[in-house]
Amino acid sequence: MRRSRTLLALAAGALLLPVLPASAAAAAEPRRAAETWSTPGATAITITGHGFGHGHGLSQYGALGAAEQGLTWRQIDEFYYPGTTWGTIGGKVRVLITADTGRDVQVVAERGLKVTSLARQRTRRLPANAAKKWRLVAAGDDTSVQFSKRGRWKTWKKVRGGAEFSSVDRVLTLVLPGARRDYRGTLQSVAARSGKRQTVNKLSMEAYLRGVVPQEVPALWEPDAVSAQSVAARTYAAFERQARKGERYDLCDTSQCQVYGGVEVEHPAATAAIKATARQGLHHDGRPAFTQFSASNGGFSSAGSMPYLVAQADPYDGLANPRYSTWATTIDDTQVERQWPGMGDLTGIEVVARDGNGEWGGRVTEMAFVFTGGRVPVDGDTVRSYFGLYSDWFTFGVSPRQKGPARQ
Repeated sequence: MRRSRTLLALAAGALLLPVLPASAAAAAEPRRAAETWSTPGATAITITGHGFGHGHGLSQYGALGAAEQGLTWRQIDEFYYPGTTWGTIGGKVRVLITADTGRDVQVVAERGLKVTSLARQRTRRLPANAAKKWRLVAAGDDTSVQFSKRGRWKTWKKVRGGAEFSSVDRVLTLVLPGARRDYRGTLQSVAARSGKRQTVNKLSMEAYLRGVVPQEVPALWEPDAVSAQSVAARTYAAFERQARKGERYDLCDTSQCQVYGGVEVEHPAATAAIKATARQGLHHDGRPAFTQFSASNGGFSSAGSMPYLVAQADPYDGLANPRYSTWATTIDDTQVERQWPGMGDLTGIEVVARDGNGEWGGRVTEMAFVFTGGRVPVDGDTVRSYFGLYSDWFTFGVSPRQKGPARQ
């Protein structure tokens, strides 16, 4: 589960969830008073909601609204992570490059290219031999260093354990399936638990942020909003680095961690915002804080797993957020029925419990779809995933369905 911004790939298909037969549902213990909607016959279901993501910690659109109101990046981060303290964060991070799915680590040949044995920490300069590409290939527990000329690979040397490439200018061009991408720092070939090799980019924290922040928020937003995001991203990376001590990498490069794109996504405005916050991070109990963030909390943040991830009203989120502050989409009864085939016709919707924060009582924590064949209990996040909703803070409206396809 992604633990930062929640711009998730939405799940397709139904999960196996508990189903109560209609007779069992009727005999079940009395439930708390629920919000209910009847869905007789062909029904259009309008879902109206607030926010985009889990709503923990910093709201990116909220940070933008706060910056437009004159708050500094420090004030923004202090608002979204109350109870944390300021401290310094530095060092290096190791990022798994998920797009490199091959069995080797290939880089474009360049002057000053070097290879280092990770087992022995011995570095060798690669020869200027007119090679077009170099690669690291697993050779048992060791690594074979090879070069390519005229499309044929030849072995130069074998080094102990895993290995990494580095260069004089500290930028390497990684050859990916069907693409090439530049990365700062070093590129490592490390053994995975499965026995395969993985490509890991090791670089300084500040260089890493240059490839993250423009992926998380638009670089040309208000500088203080981008700087506030920089602090959140730096602290989040430090938290993950500490949590994964002893592992082969600290973070991945997708939305399951923080989106990281290397050199090609860097932007001067974002780089300036990062430099304005250089090495600054948030701590709690002497450690980097778990600074989760999402695109929008819809006007009320949700409580997370840490004491500084609080539920609180957010006066800034809706100020510059026309898309996610309030949203609506329409599905129909047949789309719900397809998620639970064999349950019969949809006859009703119930919302049983919410988190108590904001309009309608807040985010949905417990609800159910009622069919002629039984009652299916679900939570708001499952409904969000099934029907492509922006968040689990929503309510329903029903009306007779018109002819033609439902819009999503």
